[in-house]
Amino acid sequence: MKSFRENMADFLESGQIIEVEIGLGPAGELRYPSYPQNQGWVFPGIGEFQCYDKYLKAEFKEAASNAGHPEWELPDNAGEYNEKPEVTEFFRSNGAYDTERGKFFLTWYSNKLLSHGDQVLDEANKAFLGCKVKLAAKVSGIHWWYKDDSHAAELTAGYYNLKDKDGYRPIARMLSRHYAILNFTCLEMRDSDQPAEAKSRPQRLVQQVLSGGWRENIKVAGENALPRYDRSAYNQVLLNARPNGVNRDGPPKLKMFGVTYLRLSAELLQPKNFKIFKIFVKNMHANQEYCADSEKYNGRIDLLERSKPAIPIQELLEATKPVEPFPFDEETDMSIGGFLADLIDNLIERIASTFN
Repeated sequence: MKSFRENMADFLESGQIIEVEIGLGPAGELRYPSYPQNQGWVFPGIGEFQCYDKYLKAEFKEAASNAGHPEWELPDNAGEYNEKPEVTEFFRSNGAYDTERGKFFLTWYSNKLLSHGDQVLDEANKAFLGCKVKLAAKVSGIHWWYKDDSHAAELTAGYYNLKDKDGYRPIARMLSRHYAILNFTCLEMRDSDQPAEAKSRPQRLVQQVLSGGWRENIKVAGENALPRYDRSAYNQVLLNARPNGVNRDGPPKLKMFGVTYLRLSAELLQPKNFKIFKIFVKNMHANQEYCADSEKYNGRIDLLERSKPAIPIQELLEATKPVEPFPFDEETDMSIGGFLADLIDNLIERIASTFN
């Protein structure tokens, strides 16, 4: 990070780089590598816990002994990468995840991830201290099995998120001490897009995570998880960017700090796709004309201050108490069109191909 600051000093000083996302795990995300495709994982497998090396085994044994349970071991009944929750003793209905031992393990497992992120961001803060830049941390959008009581795929990744426990707001609270942005994903997804057997609920997940960030008074940003070029996906991103629409009298109360679009490709630059994308970009800016002054979008980027004092773990865990997320509108007020617009585009495309 220090090398990056030194080599990119000109861009940082000129304001060309205003945000640096700090890699905290696989794909840069703050999570355990619980669903590695190179190990054979396929969607919507529950993944596997990643704590069975000798060091973490010893740390868990010490933590369990200190809690008065030296007999407790790490779970050996949580299944394999591609299993479903109900076939495992740990994640099935009334499974081990909901026992005293299971709760202790999941708290320990998620706290290790939280501590890791906090330590790395503290070092990042030191590296970029005094730069006119904001730090960011990416959290993974694990939307499959969200509707299952166990939230199995989230648990194996380190997010202790259940219907009676918020696994994301403690992360937001931790980020707040580093003045960091919470960057989330799967902004383009609708629940109806997902296969029923995955028990997926990406819309509710996005709503929960963004709301947790806003309640902790930090900035939130996001990106699409998969390449999409259709109006439905763009409209969902626009909705999440401003959940209650554009405020004609000033900035919206709820708005994202920024949106990253993934990604520039030959398919995006196809005439039909690029035409829709240009409308999406303009609507992301509330249909306003181009403005070269970036401060009118996100406000001032001040010099990065030193991280605030470490937040005690018990104070972080207080944020696990579930609170209803902020209400989101059903549809964006900046829609780029729907079925009829697609029909017209397809008709124009056919006519053009006939003459070509």
